[in-house]
Amino acid sequence: MPPPRNTTKAEVLRGLVDRVVFHNEDNGYCILKVVPQGKQDVVSLIGKAPRVVAGEEFEARGVWEPNRDFGPQFKADELSLKRPDSLAGIERYLGSGLIEGIGPKYAKRMVEKFGPKVFDIIENESRKLEDVEGVGKKRRIEIRESWMKQKSIHGIMLFLHQHGISSSRALRIYKTYGDEAQAVLKENPYRLAQDIRGIGFKTADDIAYQLGVAEDAPERIKAGILHVLETAAGNGHCCFPEAKTVEKAEELLGVEALIAPQIEALITTDLVERHGEFLYLPYLRAAEQSIAASVKSLAAVPAGYPPIDEDAALAWVMKKTGKELAESQQRAVREALRQRLLIITGGPGVGKTTILRSILLILQGKQVKLVLAAPTGRAAKRLSESTGLEAKTLHRLLEFQGEGQWGRHRGKPLVGDLFVIDEASMIDAPLMAQLLSALPQGAHLLIVGDADQLPSVGPGMVLHDLIASGAVPCVKLTEIFRQAASSRIITSAHAINRGQVPDLKPTRGSDFFFLEASEPEEIKHTIVQLAHTRLTAKYGFDPIRDIQVLTPMNRNLLGTASLNHSLQLALNPPNEVKFEIERFGVTFRVGDKVIQTHNNYDKEVFNGDIGHIVVIDTDPVKVHVRYDADRLVEYEPGELDELQLAYALTIHKSQGSEFPCVIIPVSTQHYVLLERSLIYTAITRAKKLCVLVGDERALSLAVSKQESRKRFTGLRGML
Repeated sequence: MPPPRNTTKAEVLRGLVDRVVFHNEDNGYCILKVVPQGKQDVVSLIGKAPRVVAGEEFEARGVWEPNRDFGPQFKADELSLKRPDSLAGIERYLGSGLIEGIGPKYAKRMVEKFGPKVFDIIENESRKLEDVEGVGKKRRIEIRESWMKQKSIHGIMLFLHQHGISSSRALRIYKTYGDEAQAVLKENPYRLAQDIRGIGFKTADDIAYQLGVAEDAPERIKAGILHVLETAAGNGHCCFPEAKTVEKAEELLGVEALIAPQIEALITTDLVERHGEFLYLPYLRAAEQSIAASVKSLAAVPAGYPPIDEDAALAWVMKKTGKELAESQQRAVREALRQRLLIITGGPGVGKTTILRSILLILQGKQVKLVLAAPTGRAAKRLSESTGLEAKTLHRLLEFQGEGQWGRHRGKPLVGDLFVIDEASMIDAPLMAQLLSALPQGAHLLIVGDADQLPSVGPGMVLHDLIASGAVPCVKLTEIFRQAASSRIITSAHAINRGQVPDLKPTRGSDFFFLEASEPEEIKHTIVQLAHTRLTAKYGFDPIRDIQVLTPMNRNLLGTASLNHSLQLALNPPNEVKFEIERFGVTFRVGDKVIQTHNNYDKEVFNGDIGHIVVIDTDPVKVHVRYDADRLVEYEPGELDELQLAYALTIHKSQGSEFPCVIIPVSTQHYVLLERSLIYTAITRAKKLCVLVGDERALSLAVSKQESRKRFTGLRGML
């Protein structure tokens, strides 16, 4: 029998890279046009490499594959590249744009002048470059510096790629450590997990394994213990039981009986603190101690405002606003005028905003200097709109400078008489400690928030602990006022908060609906339909700007990644006119709704800011995102891991925001995360309409669980 016709034999191909058609920095995948040795025709090569430069020599092992559109393509399983030796290759390499100060014109002149010695000249005798027409001292210095940087990066890239790290991560490692990168990795690869965002313990552990670090090496065990405590902090805990830490570290590291001595070593070197049965990362222990000390001293003294006739002030403010304050609201206003530190807490529709406006109007009339702030840009904007006064984010108020540096602190306090902090359930322990330490002598503090919402994304449950301690004066509002009581969004939220499943029967003109769907595929299909056509047709919502899908998690069919993909396809499909760019596994398109996922103080955009892509430049590639009406921020391709699509957000990310219309999947697929404050927080994000899509059993399950309250913190005990 003849052999099958499609049998292909692996072979080795060598030659020059003519041009780079495509290169994915994240995974190294590339499509190249190459000229094989001894040939003149250009062919396509597909493979993986950390970086590729036109003019480089390549050696690839792989097979030829037919392609109907492009002719035969060489698919490489292995691909290695090196600087070229031939004059044509050197000229192409230097003129590729890799080296600043050299384009095709200067590359040609340099190769004509120095021939194959040009690399050596640039590196060791760069003054000779000034003999080339058009190269002066400034350009010569620029060329050498760029060459040395590229040489260093190239070596590090190859080293890291051999150890399974993508080019974009490698670039970040290089930016962090510079020329020391290889030395740092060889000495202690676990530093990566400490120093570089996006690289966790598992990645560092893989590199360590490839570098030959022993399984029971002390630095590996210490790094594993710290990873367990950092993961606990990432899950909201300020401390963690020592027994659980040992158990999780053994599970992570696969070693037993070696954990306890390394915990002692970490305590000896002050990298971990032990208090009773709990282990702390020192910065979290310090944050809770600082909060407790500040709160005690504030609560110990009465208000220091100018004399106020409370009855006259209340009558005046009700006349001025045209709003009659109920008895419970009047009590809250009186309390705020008497206390130096006060918490006002309650759910939606209980009049927190009305009370706050009344307090601020009275104190403004007494020339009290007011300072308003909230944890996020969107929450600050809402506070500003509801009070008519300027409100800042806490980070901006405290003049955050990045890298844990703040412009406002105990030594350089803030200026003001009354500091009002809204959406306080979102404030984690380190941020609250920073705020309290920056308050000036004699300041008053009014904390407003809903303690039944999800606790902060960061460690701690500060608002809950302050209220539960009984050490802080607190007004708890429970009465739902007339206008709010007609909203099913508000009555349903309060029912959930009491542990009851709300009334799910549909009523005409309601602002709250439950659509039954049992299978995740059906739920997803319904959500896309609602956002794409049904709600826009019935209510006139803009599908991208007004409708927000909120889901408990990132993964699975009903997670943000899957929903964003489907919603983007429906609401902002690709076409020839729209530019798009793919980075870090996400396709970004002009018109997309996006969310910033990290605080970036250079760009002045913060975790949770939502914007829209308005332009994508192609040469060089830059993505322009509009936040609010007046802020345009540009991103380089390597910075796009700070952005995610925002058609669907996690409920945690939505805190402090409000949206005209909210759609929430409720499925047993989210079993692990389903709980009361999660659903409560999601529903209370909706201003005009809230639609739940899913399974009534899943909703019932969520209402009966209170998981987010189970955080290990020390603040309540300290108070």
